[in-house]
Order: sequence, then structure tokens, then C-alpha cells
Amino acid sequence: MAGTRDEARTDGDTPRVVLVTGASRFLGGYLVTRLAQNPAIERVVAVDTQSPSKDMLRRMGRAEFVRADIRNPLIGKIIRSAEVDTVVHTSVLAHTPRAGNRSVMKDMNVLGSMQLFAVCQKAPSVRKVVLRSTSAIYGSTARDPALFTEEMSARRRPTGPYARDSIEVEGYARALGRRRPDISVGLLRLAPLMGKRLNATVARYLSSPVVPTVAGRDARLQLLHEEDALAALERAVLSGPAGTFNVAGDGTVMLSQAIRRLGRVEVPMPFSVFRGPGRALMGPLMRAYTDEQPEYFHFGCGLDTTRMRTELGFTPRWSTLEALDDFGRAAGLRPVVREEWVDRIEGTLLGLVGASRTAGPAGKG
Repeated sequence: MAGTRDEARTDGDTPRVVLVTGASRFLGGYLVTRLAQNPAIERVVAVDTQSPSKDMLRRMGRAEFVRADIRNPLIGKIIRSAEVDTVVHTSVLAHTPRAGNRSVMKDMNVLGSMQLFAVCQKAPSVRKVVLRSTSAIYGSTARDPALFTEEMSARRRPTGPYARDSIEVEGYARALGRRRPDISVGLLRLAPLMGKRLNATVARYLSSPVVPTVAGRDARLQLLHEEDALAALERAVLSGPAGTFNVAGDGTVMLSQAIRRLGRVEVPMPFSVFRGPGRALMGPLMRAYTDEQPEYFHFGCGLDTTRMRTELGFTPRWSTLEALDDFGRAAGLRPVVREEWVDRIEGTLLGLVGASRTAGPAGKG
């Protein structure tokens, strides 16, 4: 019997059979790749509603891909028949799917997670659940603390659909832990991701030659390198304890500093314009942003990662600045305004100032 086989397992034991949702996307797919390379794991089952690319399937190696919807009872049959002991849920959507609307997104995120956790609750073999969550649940306001700890909540309820869905999904995950105390439930709240393979929100925003910003504000950004995100999830799967963990790189970078480091051109504007007409400066990119993104680029968000280091036992390889620079190098971003142009203009201005100072006393004489 599956439950009997796993009775002796403790929280730090290597899992035998792992199921990963969202396998056709970056985090889910590459996490499956990492887990499949671990000989201590007997079996890795990758699940998604869409098939991964041929390249991703090749990378997954011995992992088994099953095309399935977590809202469908089929997911229960998969977990029971494979005797899954560890479930990793990475398939919460950050954006409305192309062939759907907000109601479809909420249905897939919230109802899908409810169904998945209900199956986990009934499956005797399941001993661990790891949820990929997001720092977006803290929101972004002028009243935010310098660093959010895991016990804190948003100062104002987030308006974006991704953040609201993630708050609900976290609630269902914690409820699973209360109903099945023998299941270790780990929630990883990831900071915005940066890296050379993942074209995520902050990366797309900072890649634009002209970057609109909110006049009078300079958001604090705390980022997470894509490789560190995968390593943190892998750590949580293999030996991570139950609990909620902020996951982010060391340090923060001001938005204006990030724009300069990547050679972009900053265009400050009032927030009302930034949220409306300002989006036209970036074409379809910024028009597709949900409410989380303009708020984040208005105020930013900082995370306290003490628990990540002391309890999860994870230390990121890349700091926030290093993640930003690694992305810039990989993307091949070239300065929109060349340094020699800036030096030339600066020299001209200094010359004019010097000339005016020299001419001043002469004119008075």
C-alpha cells in the first residue's frame, strides 16, 4: 500500500515520486529537468494542459509528461496510480491566457488549485506539497515597510488578479496543511525573476529603449535570478521544511539606477499618465500589464529573506544587481544614448557655464 511505503519518511528525506504542474512553462519545465537528473528520485511526472516544446521534452530526459488539467478528476488518478509523495504546484497563471479572459484565469488558478489540493488531501501517498507563490501578494504602496517579513500582509489589498489569486491559492495550501498535518506544505514567495532565458515582466519593462517612470518616485526593486528560483524550488522539494519563505537576491536597486545600468532612457511622468497614455510609449508590451505591474514600478517591494537562509537553508548565488547585470549581458542591450554623447554634451554645458562666469565680471566692469 502506498501510504505504508512512505510511513518512515521524514521531512528531510529525498522524495521518491514527484509530480510537477505547469511543466510546459519555464519554472515547471526546468525544475522537472533538474529533478529528473537526480538518481535518488525514482520517478518524475510532469503535468500541464499544453505539451512542452520539443527542446524542453528532450531536456526532461527520463521524466514522464502527462497532458492533463488539474481541474479534471484525472489528476487524482495520476497521483494515486503513480503513488506520488511530493507535489510541486508551479502552474498559477500570472496573465490572462490568450484564448480566455479573467474568469478563465481565475478558474484555472483558484479552482484548479482547490482541486489539486483536495486530491492531495485524499491521497495517502502524498507527504509534501511545494507551492510556487509570489511576492506580489504584498502589493506595492507608499506605506509599505522597507522589508516585508512572511508574517506581514499587504497594506492595501492588491488590485491585480495574479496577486489576488495567489493569496487565495496560499490559503487553500495552508488549509491542506491543517487538514493533513502529516503533509509538509512549503510556500515560496518568489521576487520578480530576471535571467537570460526567461522574458519576465521586469526584464521586458527594462528592455524597452524608452522606459516611462513615475515622476517624483524611484521604486526599490529586489530581484531573483532565474537559476536561484529553480535552485530554491529544488531545495524545497528535496529537503525543505514546511512553512512560508520569501525568496530573493541580496540587496535592492533603485529603478532609476537599473535603467541607467542597462543603458535605457528614463521618461518621468505623472502616475495618472504612466498608467494611461504612458503605456503607449512601450506599445503592446505595457498595455498588456495587469494592475500589479504599474503599482510595482511605482513603489517596488523589499523582502526580508532571513527565514530563507536560516530555515530553508538556501542562499542565492546572484544578488539583485548581479541578476540585473547578467540579464543585460545576455540580452545584449546596448546603451540608447552613447557615453561619448553624454560626455560631449556635459563638456559643452560646462564650457558654457564657465564662459558665463568669465563674462559676468567683465560685463559689470
